[in-house]
Amino acid sequence: MIYAALFYAIALFTVAGAFGVAFSENVVYSAFSLMATLLGAAGLYVFLGADFLAAVQLLVYVGGILVLTLFAIMLTHQISDVEVSNRAVGRWPALGLVGFVGIAMATALVRAPWKVSGEVVAKAAGEGTTYGIGDAFLGPFLLPFELASIVLLTALVGAIVLSRKEIRD
Repeated sequence: MIYAALFYAIALFTVAGAFGVAFSENVVYSAFSLMATLLGAAGLYVFLGADFLAAVQLLVYVGGILVLTLFAIMLTHQISDVEVSNRAVGRWPALGLVGFVGIAMATALVRAPWKVSGEVVAKAAGEGTTYGIGDAFLGPFLLPFELASIVLLTALVGAIVLSRKEIRD
């Protein structure tokens, strides 16, 4: 019972943050609402038993992307003085698209075969996803994992070479 109430509270927090992103007039408030939405999504990942995805959500999206977005907003001068001339141009097509996607998602929810046995839930709750991902990276996917690290290192060195200033005599 307490888990269901906590799940619904986190889901409500996520949806409220999403509404704040969509309907906020101020871009800074919209960015903070995006933070609430991303934190709520991380909480929902925890309820799904996807602890690795929850940690990545917190580290990459909340810790990296959102902080970068907030710095860009704060460092941009006079961003609050921007006036949009016609705010109602795309509201009706957007409302139609949201309605269509909502109907499609509701249809998928109703038609999906939701069969969950007690063993699957107990196994998912007892073993985290981090162990499986780490075991796969150090087992059958070791070579692609190491190749990806070499590609990322090469891209990092290339970015440093391209961004450095040449000293001309």
